[in-house]
Amino acid sequence: MSEWERSSTARVVAPARPRRLAKVPFVELADGRLQGVVSSGSDIARVYVSSVVAGSYAFACSTNNNRPCGGARGAYCNHIRALISEAVLQFGPERVARYLKAETGGDEGPSAQSIAHAMSSTRPPQGDAAAAAPVFSRFLRHLSYLELAPVTTPLPEMQWFPPTRAVA
Repeated sequence: MSEWERSSTARVVAPARPRRLAKVPFVELADGRLQGVVSSGSDIARVYVSSVVAGSYAFACSTNNNRPCGGARGAYCNHIRALISEAVLQFGPERVARYLKAETGGDEGPSAQSIAHAMSSTRPPQGDAAAAAPVFSRFLRHLSYLELAPVTTPLPEMQWFPPTRAVA
């Protein structure tokens, strides 16, 4: 184990399985929601910001221009279903079900389909799309890191990481 792995306090969880980044480039379990960015199936320049609130399963889906998703009228749209599927690939089905408080039942354990079914069977309310702006902003910030040249010097916005050795 390297020095930084022993001294780091931020644990990085490896993906459960490889994800399809072209369809869902950004997914996170944060702020009491499963949320992320989902690519449009019809327009390469359009993305949707989708979210599902843990426990109540209230959902929201809108474009990056804050236009509501046409498919999210009273039920989960394909963007939210894709978000759930990719979250299961990224974090594992048990963690996603536990985070969302989804009772999936069954002996074989939760799956993306059983999680979506358990949540949609409660007739979830349409949620507030207010979460879209911060989620999309975090996604854009993650994209900006891809444009940086590889360097070993610290990045100013990453200063919140603890130092690797005690400072006197």
